[in-house]
Amino acid sequence: MKHGIEAFLEHLQVERAVSAHTLDAYRRDLQALRDWAQHHAMDDLARLDASHLRDFIATEHRRGLAPKSLQRRLSACRSYYTWLLRNNLIPASPAAGLRAPKAPRKLPQVLDVDEAVRLVEVPTDAPLGLRDRALLELFYSSGLRLSELCTLRWRDLQAQPGLVTVLGKGGKQRNVPVGSHARQALDQWRASTGAGSDDPVFPGRGGGPISQRAVQVRVRQLAARQGLFKHVHPHMLRHSFASHVLESSGDLRGVQELLGHADIATTQIYTHLDFQHLAKVYDAAHPRARRKGKGGGE
Repeated sequence: MKHGIEAFLEHLQVERAVSAHTLDAYRRDLQALRDWAQHHAMDDLARLDASHLRDFIATEHRRGLAPKSLQRRLSACRSYYTWLLRNNLIPASPAAGLRAPKAPRKLPQVLDVDEAVRLVEVPTDAPLGLRDRALLELFYSSGLRLSELCTLRWRDLQAQPGLVTVLGKGGKQRNVPVGSHARQALDQWRASTGAGSDDPVFPGRGGGPISQRAVQVRVRQLAARQGLFKHVHPHMLRHSFASHVLESSGDLRGVQELLGHADIATTQIYTHLDFQHLAKVYDAAHPRARRKGKGGGE
């Protein structure tokens, strides 16, 4: 049983080039399935059928797992059995057609434009100020994922002027524009370090790329320093980038390309944010939209 899971994980790592974070998630989810099977005296995951998987998901649900976590569990199972099927190790996938409970969709939290500008304009004369300004400006300018920003090398910014080349999920490469403020901040930061083309844009201890955890902590510290009393994190800057670009352009497909989303349905959540903004403007401005007791004599 373990051998089959490890072979599948090796396939994900080598052939599909999934991230370490995704690989760990698959490992945990399939470990949970293996533990369930062993508890029920079954030592071969290839022999489980749809009723077994339904029982597994139901057990996890009774254990208190949230719908989103259940969906991830079932997604891992589905991918594993699809791999077994493609390698002729099972006659059919027991996960086909199974559905986990739907999770309520939460809208991402974003900064408004004034808050985003206040955050990125950190003082450059502070210790690490040039680095912090470059890091924040690039996040907000280009909507990068945290993993994409941490692994950047200066050569990724030199290939095409005004663009940054990033390696996204699934090893997919894309080019993203870099705004003028971000370019200026990056130039100043590089000039202060004398970094070469192969050096990390944001080095950590020992000269290697900065860790994701270090960036998360630093963004939170800088937000507090700039007077933003929200739970600010790197992905909030990506959300803010997407929301502000979509609000100004209305080009959903363009935002999808900039973010590197494989499915436009993932990008469509930002249309809900835009509608919320428009609804607030409407409620505040239209004389027939105001509720009774809030002015207008209605």
